[in-house]
Amino acid sequence: MSAMNRPGGGRGPAPKKVRPADGTAALRKIWAYLAVHQRLLLVILLLVLLNSAAGLLAPYLLGRSVDHFTAGKGQQELIRLLAALLGVYVLQFVSGWLQSYWMIGISQKTVFSLRRDLFAKLHRLPISYFAKRRHGEMMSRLTNDIENVSQTLGTSFIQILSSVLTFIGMLVLMLWLSPLLTLVTLTIVPLMVLGMKWITSRTGPLFKEQQKSIGDLNGFVEETLSGQRIVKTFAREERVLAEFAVKNERLREAAASAQTYSGFIPKLMNVLNNASFALIAGVGGLLALKGSISVGVILTFAEYARQFTRPLNDLANQFNTFLSAVAGAERVFEVLEEPEEEDDERDAIDLDRVHGEIRFENVSFAYETGRPILSGIAFRAEPGETIALVGPTGAGKTTVVQLLSRFYDPSGGRILLDGHDTRALKRQSLRRSMGFVLQDAFLFQGTVRENIRYGKLTATDEEVEKAARLANAHSFISRLPQGYETVLSHDGSGISQGQKQLLSIARAILADPALLILDEATSSIDTVTELRIQEALNRLMEGRTSVVIAHRLGTIQNADRILVLDEGRLVEQGSHAELLALRGFYHDLYESQWSRNGEDAGQAGDSGSQRGDFA
Repeated sequence: MSAMNRPGGGRGPAPKKVRPADGTAALRKIWAYLAVHQRLLLVILLLVLLNSAAGLLAPYLLGRSVDHFTAGKGQQELIRLLAALLGVYVLQFVSGWLQSYWMIGISQKTVFSLRRDLFAKLHRLPISYFAKRRHGEMMSRLTNDIENVSQTLGTSFIQILSSVLTFIGMLVLMLWLSPLLTLVTLTIVPLMVLGMKWITSRTGPLFKEQQKSIGDLNGFVEETLSGQRIVKTFAREERVLAEFAVKNERLREAAASAQTYSGFIPKLMNVLNNASFALIAGVGGLLALKGSISVGVILTFAEYARQFTRPLNDLANQFNTFLSAVAGAERVFEVLEEPEEEDDERDAIDLDRVHGEIRFENVSFAYETGRPILSGIAFRAEPGETIALVGPTGAGKTTVVQLLSRFYDPSGGRILLDGHDTRALKRQSLRRSMGFVLQDAFLFQGTVRENIRYGKLTATDEEVEKAARLANAHSFISRLPQGYETVLSHDGSGISQGQKQLLSIARAILADPALLILDEATSSIDTVTELRIQEALNRLMEGRTSVVIAHRLGTIQNADRILVLDEGRLVEQGSHAELLALRGFYHDLYESQWSRNGEDAGQAGDSGSQRGDFA
């Protein structure tokens, strides 16, 4: 993770989780997305009613046909009954196909909107939100959890509604045909209810745990794959495999438990269904022998009884899918309800032209009350000056840059840009005036040209290539297989770290910002590439106010002013020579690096121009 993604000098605030109180709350929110399709949903409801009615009418016509045949009545009436039965089956097929087709369309549009809103929400969340969460876990919410919602809306919604309507209609018709046989059938309902209650009370929490475990595992896999080079460098494959095994086992246990308990449902329903059929056949046969009912009525009733338990069986099976979808929806709405980055002030202004004067006036900052990260920071940078931030790890260097970029606002004091309090500026306007070259250059999956053009989307091909030349990147780009059209992966595999930095500098040159934020981009790079990067940075910094986060003091000796931070306080400031003359904190830092690096650090003061130090 780059330093820009981690608040320097301290921990961010613990993320505030806002979760729906229960599944009902998540359903209400899903309905808000479905409500835009109310008319088509009404048509689907009518089709479901028609489909259920056809399903109820078919067994009745079948029983009438059997009674007509056994009574030896005319074939013409039998043919009419069979034709009507065929028509009912065709109607049931057509209505079922149409309701499924339209409902799938609605579910996909709903999930499309949900996925769009979730992705847009991620871009409105503050930096602190991402600093506390694994990317893979967030991706799981955007993919797996939403996919669960999609499957439920596309299939389970209609099945649940159809099962409820069929169950009610079946009960009415069964009472009309034979109250006694209906009473016999209903004897299994209490067993169904008790069995379902016992199962679902366990599957609900288990499905939530399963979704959480999937998110954790995805986060771990994404993190491990992104850091594969580090894993291999330190030979930590066995440790990674052991951690994966633990998380994989946790997911296996949660999924196995959830699926095992949910698997009891069809078995329970089959046993009760067979018991119900046997009771109906026995009691119905006795009634038929006494002449109370006909064989056709028994057949109709047996079919109704079978369908009577089928809706209950469908409801039970779909309820597990429903619980999994609700668990996924809750995780999605957790993100949608997270507090966003604060809105700009109502009278916030755009900066048309930025000169680059920066002032920190007694700035303090804390993520948590009572735990200050910065205290009383005060300095001024004139337009075009280069300001270097130095200090030990955790001193607050990155936090200064975070505040200047308005990823956070100061707890006390104020920050001024060209005389304007940054809180009175629109964030996008402020950030458009800034360019970032980070220690870990990030490239998007796409062509080299597209990655450079990210700095200015309206740039022409000529402007892109001019920026690449100024960044000393044109020569290596020309040697790539397809030149500027060479496709890079998201991690830039296939080109070196130094070449990634040159592309990052070209992107910043193309953006033509008034302010530059540089997180020293030359560490862990060979000397020849470092010279090319420093030359490109010097061109980029010319005439622009630049803030450099320095890790090696030899690279910032020519900065106009060096700010020395320690434990969140500005302890010294001045030029390199002035600070060495003070023989204070900076002097000790410099001497410490000199003693570690030997003659290279000792020669840095005399050969800065040869090494391309920031000028």
